[in-house]
Amino acid sequence: MAIGVSVLLPARDAEATVARAVQCILGQSLTKLELIAVDDGSGDGTLEVLERIAKSDSRVKVLRTEGVGVVAASNLALSHAQAPFIARMDADDECDARRLALSVQALNEDESLCGVGTQVEVFNDGAAVSPNLQSYARWLSSLTTAQALFADRLVESPLCNPSITLRREAFEWAGGWRDGDFPEDWELFLRLLESGRKLRCIEPVMFRWRDHAARVTRTDPRYGLDRHLDLKARFLKPLLRAPVTIWGAGATGLKLARRLGGVDRFIEVNAKKIGTVIAGAPVVGLEDVGAPSGHLVAAVGAKGARQSIRAFLNERGWVEGSDYTCAA
Repeated sequence: MAIGVSVLLPARDAEATVARAVQCILGQSLTKLELIAVDDGSGDGTLEVLERIAKSDSRVKVLRTEGVGVVAASNLALSHAQAPFIARMDADDECDARRLALSVQALNEDESLCGVGTQVEVFNDGAAVSPNLQSYARWLSSLTTAQALFADRLVESPLCNPSITLRREAFEWAGGWRDGDFPEDWELFLRLLESGRKLRCIEPVMFRWRDHAARVTRTDPRYGLDRHLDLKARFLKPLLRAPVTIWGAGATGLKLARRLGGVDRFIEVNAKKIGTVIAGAPVVGLEDVGAPSGHLVAAVGAKGARQSIRAFLNERGWVEGSDYTCAA
């Protein structure tokens, strides 16, 4: 049987949820798949659960590591993958039975895409879901065109990593995920997009993303705000040309300015800041924005701010991508 999709599932101490995650994959409408599960040094019964399932379904391959981390465990699984399409799954999440079939269909219908994620919903087993995570899920679920995703690529990681399906070629070009002091999924997506490859989120909602206090994204500092800002600055720097403007002299704008090595001016709507000098740069108001010049970074994360900034700049001839970039 030719394998259509290889699904990579790293797991550590996931005895309570991993069976459900695996069954979501084995129950896919696209049946020609393999699931490569990596038990990454679990101290509970995760390995036993995976091995029991593997005995009853030959599509499941179980590997074992000694706590090497999610990046190394995922890359180990990747090295064993045989299919032309590579998908991810987390050990505590769930997905719709159509997920892989519709993901592969989207990639077959549009050869310009190197990968897709799916729209997501967040759940927390009856407990309240983080409002920030809900907002994030709504945002990434809105990136249903390659153009929209590219434009917002530096706002946050634009795809839910465990929902992705990518062409093997993309992984081979990228060399898999990189391990470092940064969120490895976002860094991979940014490298792919920087190379000219395209990604998008597909409809409908087909992934259930579990929110809980022990999420790696909550406990590992590489997924913290400072590391996100470091990554943004790294991919922003090649886009910049003088004079450099940051729209927003709040915390995000100031932190980005420092990481970019300083800027020439800030734009603000707060009357108390206009006319002052912050971090060595003058703060001006909207009336001083002027015609396109240099590169502007929009760094205001308030609800609706990005859309308003885009509309304001577009009306004045600023072109997103060449004249300005949204980074919050």
